[in-house]
Amino acid sequence: MLMMAITEETVTAGIMTFFLYGVLPVTIILYITGTGGRRRRREQERLQEMQKRQQADENDTHQAE
Repeated sequence: MLMMAITEETVTAGIMTFFLYGVLPVTIILYITGTGGRRRRREQERLQEMQKRQQADENDTHQAE
């Protein structure tokens, strides 16, 4: 991509070529491949929050007795 951008006639065209043909597709691919990790992390956080709530409820129950 860098070589294509360098051969453009103007600096503006070179910058546009570099970002539209190089940076943009790479960021889209990285975003798509990271979707599973984000989903797993969100699910793990949800489970941890549920465990904290259960422990808090158990502590409240034991203190009430």
